[in-house]
Amino acid sequence: MAWLRLFSRTLKSDKLPIILRPLPKVSWSPPNPNPSFTTRPLSTSFLITKTPDKFKKKRKKPESARTKPVQHDSTRLQHLESLVTRDARFRFLTRSKEFITKQPDRILRLDDAGKLYRELGFPRGRKVTRFIPKHPLIFQTYRHSDGKMWLGFSDLMEDLLEEERALMDSMELDRVNRVRKLLMMTKEKRILLSKIHHARLIFGIPDDFRDRVGKYPDYFRVVTGQDGNRVLELVNWDPNLAVSELERTFMVDEDKARRAFKFPLKHGKELELEERDTRKLNQLNTLPLVSPYSDGWKLDVWTLEAEKYRVGIVHEFLSLTLEKRASIHHIVEFKDEFSLTRQTYQMLKKQPSTFYLAGTEMNWAVFLKDGYNGDGVLISKDPQVLFNEKLYKFADMQQMDNDSCPIER
Repeated sequence: MAWLRLFSRTLKSDKLPIILRPLPKVSWSPPNPNPSFTTRPLSTSFLITKTPDKFKKKRKKPESARTKPVQHDSTRLQHLESLVTRDARFRFLTRSKEFITKQPDRILRLDDAGKLYRELGFPRGRKVTRFIPKHPLIFQTYRHSDGKMWLGFSDLMEDLLEEERALMDSMELDRVNRVRKLLMMTKEKRILLSKIHHARLIFGIPDDFRDRVGKYPDYFRVVTGQDGNRVLELVNWDPNLAVSELERTFMVDEDKARRAFKFPLKHGKELELEERDTRKLNQLNTLPLVSPYSDGWKLDVWTLEAEKYRVGIVHEFLSLTLEKRASIHHIVEFKDEFSLTRQTYQMLKKQPSTFYLAGTEMNWAVFLKDGYNGDGVLISKDPQVLFNEKLYKFADMQQMDNDSCPIER
């Protein structure tokens, strides 16, 4: 009976309308126009998803401090920059003159000269034998009896050396006073003799100054330090020498001394000061100046008075040089004696009215702008400066004419 009931129910369901019957699930796809080609999922592997290197914007590498100029093009003084270039060009002349002069008979084997390019100041990588013939009025080579080639000075250069020696003797007292003023500016009134010897050229100090100090027992005393180095000490304080160049300028032209430096006075923006009023307000900080011959080293390092003292030290230091300028190496040489800080470079850049920094950030030179006219010519030239200029001129000459005048190359 059970099977009859199941059969009857099946018949009844078959009699239902077709509309009410559940439809089977069928997936639909468009007809393939090319039955021989099987469709697959689209691949994007051929598309470029990254920007090629040649189209990438390259970052500009920061310029090295070795080559980056101190001054921007808008503030560069080319006539002062050219003096730094000239020094580099004639470095060989200065060093060769000093080195060969100390050799026996003032001669040197040419084979040895090639190995001593650093001592002689010749450019590295260049053969000395090719460099020397470019300066025939200064150097000469000859073959000795031993068959070796030797390097020495020309007759003209020998005469110039004797002239310079006489000049050094005549200016000895002036150089002594310069050293005395340097000692009076130092913290302990003493300087290593080796440091004075290293910086002797910018002050016009003779090479044998260490032997000449014994002639002035009232001014100097040479002692031996704990490390065995010889130290030059000041014996007597001279108040007549303890007057800085800034103080002399102040007595003659007070306004010029006020304009020499700029020490901004901090104030709120709500004051809305005009440029003229701001300048007058800043001048309130300029005076009084701190003498470089005072005990300014005792001041707190980061106070305004201490900065005035250090600025005055550098100003007086440059005033004592022959050409009113010095390199970073000379400034750093006396850093401890003058109580200078590592921020000396930034300190000088904040005083563009008085100091001009030339060269690169790693190898810069500082000029005292008041010492030069608008054309970059030294206003007051020491006899040693005039001699050096004459020597540079001869170094650029090829021969002498009948009237003993050099002929340029």
